[in-house]
Amino acid sequence: MESNRICTLFNIHYPIIQAGMIWCSGWELASAVSNAGGLGIIGSGSMYPEILDQQIQKCKAATNKPFAVNLPMLYPDIDKHIETIIKHKVPIVFTSAGNPKTWTAHLKAHGITVVHVVSSVKFAKKAEEAGVDAVVAEGFEAGGHNGRDETTTLCLIPMVAKAIKIPLIAAGGIGTGRGMLAAMNLGADAVQIGSRFVATPESSAHENFKKVVVDAQEGDTLLTLKELTPVRLVKNEFFKQLENAYEQNASVDDLNKLLGRGRAKKGMFEGDIVEGELEIGQISGLINEIIPAKQVVEEIVTEFTNALKEQNSPKFQF
Repeated sequence: MESNRICTLFNIHYPIIQAGMIWCSGWELASAVSNAGGLGIIGSGSMYPEILDQQIQKCKAATNKPFAVNLPMLYPDIDKHIETIIKHKVPIVFTSAGNPKTWTAHLKAHGITVVHVVSSVKFAKKAEEAGVDAVVAEGFEAGGHNGRDETTTLCLIPMVAKAIKIPLIAAGGIGTGRGMLAAMNLGADAVQIGSRFVATPESSAHENFKKVVVDAQEGDTLLTLKELTPVRLVKNEFFKQLENAYEQNASVDDLNKLLGRGRAKKGMFEGDIVEGELEIGQISGLINEIIPAKQVVEEIVTEFTNALKEQNSPKFQF
């Protein structure tokens, strides 16, 4: 029997990848997900080079399973991060927010599997041409920084699956076993899940932010700041300030000044849920409790398996 392409590529048990989220995904979460049979990812975008070095060492001590590092291409000291990743022989790197051609060949020359995150068919094809081993296609339901085109996961995944030959990981609005099955039925080989893993004890997010995620309902997030970098945020006081700025026809400079520096850290890591930038996906409306990462993986796999069996029920016969 032919095995799942992503499970084979990453040498993991389940085709479930935990997203590399700034301020939320350190070594504790990454190692817990990897130990549970998925692929854990350290989000390096919010880490100084020496912090990433420590995080990788701690992750290696906590798991003997594969794990990855997410590497935003816009990171100012990206060359230092890459040196650290190579030094510690991290097996897999997920690149995002930039041109995959820049570092893919260099990483692969050191035996590293490279995956690139995209939000469109156009960039999925460019990533494949750049030589990456797999692509994450992220729909506009996702939390954090997002695509300007607002293409939903339901539409994006089959389009990308049709356009590329390399393995495809679906992301955006997925946090359940049924969601995972739907994405794979649309053509994905695996799923990447962010928001559901924020609400775990192992997540490095502040407890205040985790509570916001658990309490969130449908409609509590919105994609904004398209003039800068599109980002999906919870509608808190800071979000209302942004809305007011738009009503006053704020310029890009005005928006930049209002955003300032460190808003995401303030909200997600330090727990200022009033003035902080709270990045989370639409799936937060389905997240109702904080449970261990291992339990998240187990529940997703169980629901996936049961939903797969249901596809032979009369409901699907016509």
